[in-house]
Amino acid sequence: MTATIQAHGLVKTYGRAWALDGLDLSAEQGTVLALLGPNGAGKTTAVRVLTTLVKPDEGSAELAGIDVLTRPEQARRNLGLSGQYAAVDEYLTGFENLVMIGRLYGLRRAQARDRAAELLEQFSLTDAAGKPSKDYSGGMRRRLDLAAALIVRPPVLVLDEPTTGLDPRSRIETWGVIRDLIASGTTLLLTTQYLEEADQLADKITVIDHGRVIAEGSATDLKARIGGERIELTLADPADLRLAARTVGSVTGTEVYSEAGSSTVTAPAPHGAESLMTALRELDTQNVRLLDLGLRRPTLDDVFLSLTGHSAEQAPTNDDSTPTKDNR
Repeated sequence: MTATIQAHGLVKTYGRAWALDGLDLSAEQGTVLALLGPNGAGKTTAVRVLTTLVKPDEGSAELAGIDVLTRPEQARRNLGLSGQYAAVDEYLTGFENLVMIGRLYGLRRAQARDRAAELLEQFSLTDAAGKPSKDYSGGMRRRLDLAAALIVRPPVLVLDEPTTGLDPRSRIETWGVIRDLIASGTTLLLTTQYLEEADQLADKITVIDHGRVIAEGSATDLKARIGGERIELTLADPADLRLAARTVGSVTGTEVYSEAGSSTVTAPAPHGAESLMTALRELDTQNVRLLDLGLRRPTLDDVFLSLTGHSAEQAPTNDDSTPTKDNR
């Protein structure tokens, strides 16, 4: 099957910094591709290339069979885009915002009004249709922005960190909207820093760091890369971190994950509960006190930690993580 979203060998530099370094992406029709990575990994630059906002220095990209580099106007007709921040006019009502977007896409006035009413109902905004969008909650503004991206029923939808800044309830509501879109056949590229979001929504996850793909597959595939059950210990005293890591490592015979300044030690547990109990006995002889302990299945956060050496929440900032031409 031909991919609805595909990119090959994308390279983009800004001065001496490499934003994209040979990036490949693909997504089949009616699926969700999650582009996962920390700030500065190249996610937003990839989105800008695919949505015709930025031209790459090298590489190619297509949306629904349309070359975004040679036919950008035609590619945009097949595309809906929702950025990191809701791009709505706060002084217009929800209804007026959608009608305006419809008119900008070339719909006749009656068509734009009918489509606006349909989308307001679909996104549970009918009761707020006549209110200025500045009075909307964050979740409502995000739903309105998603509705605007769908005004012409595009086959491809690109959501750049769609739930950034939303509270947990609004994030879950947005996930529900996204699932409905995919059920209707839309192909979605989703960039996110939220590992749970990728786990919940994506058919395929591409993990990037420093503008390069470092892993890809389904959430299940990626979790399988780091094995089965894991020990997780939270220390009462962070000063015991190195001692605890050495002790757990000697018991499990596996690599132990711990970060300076944290109070958590994580390691694969090759013998499950037996590994945990042995580690606890050894830590007790070392007088290492614990606040919490557990034996759990791996998560995408474990995958990210294994692949990059840091957790998603403690990922380096853009200034620290963007490679230069001298240190690639």
